[in-house]
Amino acid sequence: MDDARTVLEIEEYPNNEVQKNRVLTLEEWQKKWVNHETAFHQKQGHQLLKKHLDTFLDGKSGLRIFFPLCGKAVEMRWFADRGHSVVGVEISELGIKEFFTEQNLSYSEEPISEIPGAKAFKSSSGNISLYCCSIFDLSRVNIGKFDRIWDRGALVAINPGDRERYADIMLSLMRKGFHYLVSVFSYDPTKHAGPPFYVPETEIKRLFGTICNIQCLEKVDAFEERHKNWGLDYIFEKLYLFTEK
Repeated sequence: MDDARTVLEIEEYPNNEVQKNRVLTLEEWQKKWVNHETAFHQKQGHQLLKKHLDTFLDGKSGLRIFFPLCGKAVEMRWFADRGHSVVGVEISELGIKEFFTEQNLSYSEEPISEIPGAKAFKSSSGNISLYCCSIFDLSRVNIGKFDRIWDRGALVAINPGDRERYADIMLSLMRKGFHYLVSVFSYDPTKHAGPPFYVPETEIKRLFGTICNIQCLEKVDAFEERHKNWGLDYIFEKLYLFTEK
C-alpha cells in the first residue's frame, strides 16, 4: 500500500489544481496565533530531527542555524543550549513572545529600521535572534549566512505560488558546506486544500536540485485522528537533507 501511495504521489497529482492558487495572507497566519490554531506546534520538539541530529550537525560546533517561519519552536532553545547561534523569522509577534516566555528566557526588542513595522527580538544571552516580519522582507536586513537550516513547517506553509521566491531566499542564505534539513508531507492534495501544503519530491528537486544534493532520510506514517477532519485517510512525513553539490 505504501508503495502504491508513493506512485500515486508522483503520477496522479503532478499538477495539483486544488492547491496551486491557494493563498493565505500574513494576517490569516497572525490570526491563527491569536486564536490558538497552532496544532502545528510540537511541544516536545520534532522527533525526526532528534533522530537525525548527528547527521544534521555533522559533528560541528558553533554553527549558525536558521529557522524559517520559526513560530515558537522548542528546537531553537535546544540548539542555543548546545552552543550554536540561532536566527529565526516569524510573522507573529505573539508566537515569538510566547517562545521567550515559555522557555523562560529574558530578551530585548528593537525596531528594524530597514523594514517598517518589523522588530527584532534577541535573547539576553545573545545567541537567539528572532525577526518579526515577512520572510520575503528579510533580505532587506543583512543577517549573514548560515551553516544549517531547519525547515519544519516553512516550505509546507509557503503559498505554492511563492515557492520559487522562497527557495531563492533560502539558497542565498547558505554558506559553503551547508546542511539544509526539511520536513514535508505527502497526502492526497485533492482532499485537503492546505496548509500544510503537499510538496512532492518532483517539486523539491525543481526548487533545490540545481544547487543541492537531495537525500530522503526517512518517511514515516504521520496520520493522526485530526487528519480525518481534513478529509484524509493517510499522510506521511518525509525528512530530506540538502547538501552542497
